[in-house]
Amino acid sequence: MNESAVGQLSRRRKAFVLASCCMSVLIVSTDVTIVNVAIPSIRAEFSASPSQMQWLVDIYTLMVASLLLLSGATADRFGRRRTLQIGLMVFASASLLCSVAPNVETLIGARFLQAIGGSMLTPAGLSIVTQVFTGRVERARVIGIWGGVVGISMALGPIVGGILIEYVDWRAVFWINVPICAVAVLLTAVFVPESKSVTMRDVDLIGLGLGMAFLFGLVFVLIEGPGMGWTDTRVVVTCGLSAIAFAIFLRYESRRPDPFVELRFFRSIPFASATAIAVCAFAAWGAFVFMMSMYLQGERGLSAVHTGLMFLPVAVGALIFSPLSGRLVGRFGARPSLMIAGALIAAATLMFAQLSDATPQWQMLVAFAVFGIGTSMVNAPITNAAVSGMPIDRAGAAAAITSTSRQVGVGIGVALCGSVAGTALGDTNVDFAVSARPLWLVFAGVGVLIIALGVYSTSKRALRSAEHLAPLIAGTDPRREAAGVA
Repeated sequence: MNESAVGQLSRRRKAFVLASCCMSVLIVSTDVTIVNVAIPSIRAEFSASPSQMQWLVDIYTLMVASLLLLSGATADRFGRRRTLQIGLMVFASASLLCSVAPNVETLIGARFLQAIGGSMLTPAGLSIVTQVFTGRVERARVIGIWGGVVGISMALGPIVGGILIEYVDWRAVFWINVPICAVAVLLTAVFVPESKSVTMRDVDLIGLGLGMAFLFGLVFVLIEGPGMGWTDTRVVVTCGLSAIAFAIFLRYESRRPDPFVELRFFRSIPFASATAIAVCAFAAWGAFVFMMSMYLQGERGLSAVHTGLMFLPVAVGALIFSPLSGRLVGRFGARPSLMIAGALIAAATLMFAQLSDATPQWQMLVAFAVFGIGTSMVNAPITNAAVSGMPIDRAGAAAAITSTSRQVGVGIGVALCGSVAGTALGDTNVDFAVSARPLWLVFAGVGVLIIALGVYSTSKRALRSAEHLAPLIAGTDPRREAAGVA
């Protein structure tokens, strides 16, 4: 079916298309956080080390981040429905493998495969949605629904995970993916029309490989450094190779006519700032979910379901304040939302730094609510800032890089848990809350940085930089756009 025919579907069929695509992004987003609540149970069953616990989360987020842009280009080239179906089947198969893993090494490997499938779902699903819903108002409303599903599913992940672990088993957090994937595959086959891009974007495998080498090298150093020792030969060599990969990546991408990442985007201060803010905010988010799951179950002795319910204020914050942030951005621009987000993240992490094993639960709920509101306020303004001043045909590629930055941020945040608060994870005889205090002070500083970047990225100088960039890239080959990935 061609692009014009895709947009002429009945309202009923469009509703099923949206449902199938939202189910796909639901499982990907939920899986980013749902596993965190299961980590104490996995640790107990497999005697997992601190670094293995971190890799359980980071192998997934880093692979999804690394492959998002590639998957978007693949969907455009070979068919969006086909890519979505393959992604769903890979994700379901890998989830089943996770649920029967006999040891932590197999579980980490299955998470790697799960991420490959997961990386196909978001770009293919969003690309389908943008092709089917063609009206300006209609598309804006549907994209709002899509964004709400992403935010709420990440916040609900710990709650759903806690209930499944409490009443079934930690393996149930993976079982639940299988029937959801099966229904999504069926709906996709029946209702989703096939579509491809008119222009084909070349696949930059060298750029992809260099980017992955840098990211995985950086995270390896942060995770394994505390255990191996910062002067260990393996850590030092990996750090050096990661730096070399990054340098080659920058040089190679700057000279390639169809790069994996369009480096010229970073000449726009709003875009560069949005990318940095995405990494910062989601690093705080990744560390928050990972550490608080350990703290609540390990230090405070809460059950899995009780732990999940402690995250309820975060979900409520996402439900209420994500759309409110979008309205603020539409009326006042990105600055107010970014400043509020940074201030609340800083305030919440300072509250976390004061936690102890005797902190009343109502105080923790207040801190969780403040953090949840802060993180929910950040999505709309960073997307707006990323595409600010971009030509329309380049906005998709800009949003794709920012989306990738969110996943990278989660991975870095979890990795920092071991680097800054390693004793809290590795030594059961220490006070977890006290050992984690330096980590929260770091992220309080990150909140302040978000405020500063929010002001700078919306300054007159920043807006001029975006205006100057637009003419430079407006006439580029449209094949270079990572259409539909956000």
